[in-house]
Formats: sequence, C-alpha cells, structure tokens
Amino acid sequence: MKASIRIACLAAALAAGVPGWAQSGAIWRCGNEYTNNPGPNPAARGCREVHGGNLTVIEGTRPAGGAAPAPAAPGGAVTRAARSAAERVEPDQQRERDAEARRILEQELRRAEERLAQARADYADGKPPRLATERIDSPRYLARVAELRTRVERAEADVAAIRREIGRLEAGR
Repeated sequence: MKASIRIACLAAALAAGVPGWAQSGAIWRCGNEYTNNPGPNPAARGCREVHGGNLTVIEGTRPAGGAAPAPAAPGGAVTRAARSAAERVEPDQQRERDAEARRILEQELRRAEERLAQARADYADGKPPRLATERIDSPRYLARVAELRTRVERAEADVAAIRREIGRLEAGR
C-alpha cells in the first residue's frame, strides 16, 4: 500500500512539473545569453524564443578575482583608454614574445617544408611506383595517387600559411 502511494505521489509531482525534475517552458536567446526567464518584455531586450532541438549551455570560466576591473565610463561601458592601459605590455617583454613566436614559426616552417618534400617525393609527379598489390589502372592505385596529391596540396597550404604568419610578424615590427 505504501509503495503504491509513493508511486502515485511521484507521478503527481512529475505531472505538476516540480522544479528540478524536468525543465518546462520556453528557452529564450537574448543576444549571447540563454535564459528561461527573459523578463516582462522579451522583445524590448531583443530576446527570441528558441524552438526545436536540444540546447546545452556551458558557462565559460570567469576571470580570477585578484585582478581589479577596468574603470567604467558613464553608462557602464569600459573606456578604450582603460582597456588598452590594462592590456599594455612592456616593450622588452613584447620583443621577447615576438622573438619566441618567430622561433616557433620558423621551427614549424622547417617541419612543414620537410613534410612537403616527403609528400612530393611520394607523389612522384603523379606517377608513384605501384605497390605489389596494385595495377597501374586499378582503382586502388588511382585512389592512392589521389590521396598522395591531397597530401601534397595540404603540405603546400601549410607552408604558405606559416610563411604568411612570419610575414605578419615582420610587418608588425
């Protein structure tokens, strides 16, 4: 008897929508914020109701409490001067960071160039030597040639991207 009463109470609680058991009601997107309580006038805040699908919101981390917030301008906006003052880096420290970035990029460029040279050697201008299990016109050989060509193109794109980054570092000096 007691078990049936418990089950009946549980069923009634679920039907009534006990908070914490299941989320009911609409989910609203207000800019980059998701909420189930958009306030009295959601349209005035620019809120839109989210329809369909599942929604999972994971909050990001908050800054450490030790840093003082930047001073706010009238109306609550952070001034550009306050923001840039908080983000300033000493010239020596910036030169050190730039040198480290350049060293890392040059190291990555050497690796990417080595991968490109190996990919080009494997590709052999579109006529790589066939394996013992392949015929020249077999689909397996043609698929391997296409894969090797893709590796060469990807390696070329990597080298070009790293060179662009090094160029950006040089332009920033």
